[in-house]
Amino acid sequence: MGLHGKRVLITGAAGGLGSATMAALAARGCNVIGLDRTPATGATAGRVIVADLKNPAEIAAAVAEAIKRLGGLDILINNAGVLDLQDPGAPPVGDSMEHFDVNLFGAWRTTAAALPALLESHGRVINVSSLFAVVNAVFIPAYSASKRAMVAYSDVLRMQYGDRIGVTTVYPGYIGTHIHDKILRQGLSVARLVTFKLGGTTLLSLEEPVEAAARGMVRVCGGRVRRDCGLTFFGTLSLVAARHWPRFVDGFIRWRVGRLVRTGILSISLEPKR
Repeated sequence: MGLHGKRVLITGAAGGLGSATMAALAARGCNVIGLDRTPATGATAGRVIVADLKNPAEIAAAVAEAIKRLGGLDILINNAGVLDLQDPGAPPVGDSMEHFDVNLFGAWRTTAAALPALLESHGRVINVSSLFAVVNAVFIPAYSASKRAMVAYSDVLRMQYGDRIGVTTVYPGYIGTHIHDKILRQGLSVARLVTFKLGGTTLLSLEEPVEAAARGMVRVCGGRVRRDCGLTFFGTLSLVAARHWPRFVDGFIRWRVGRLVRTGILSISLEPKR
């Protein structure tokens, strides 16, 4: 599918991956409008509609406004997400619920509002999940579960509407954007988890540069409709490994986290819940 002139709506547009994807798609000739609960600045200012994904009325109105401005809709990218730490052995509280309200139901609400326009154009829905939907890690039960639920939502949407629209789930790996700020303050550095060093020398880093991930999003938007895919080479390898050798991957992550904790590189301290 050629991208020039395609009408695109992306959520989480003020964030790192969202804004980079908007810029990359605009450079390919797309007409792009974003949704975000935070007003955008810089190059995307004026092209982002402020709306809270947790508010159904705001989402319905914002999607309708975006479709009106674009004159229709060809591609919806459900990119918005939140990330926080929880103890899976403690009862779920407000931040746990927010993960599902934004990561899953936010995408669901946006898709439902945009579906008539997408059916008319025989367009695409691209749901941005996460490698954490298939690669398990510690202290992120709500994030992993909500992103895995998004995969299931994509599969059901494809089953019911796949003869009229394309549905793709993408699995970004670690991208050093502001979504990690809070968990970094709590002591979980995903950057350290995915960077392997020997004697102070970096041997391998699985971090996905935001520009590379944005290019991956462009490929997904313009290439053949795929069911599931990573955004980078290492992301795709990780997805394949997690799908085919889950016990090995679980064991490796457990060993990796344990080693970083024992050496004092990671020291996780959850904020008290009240």
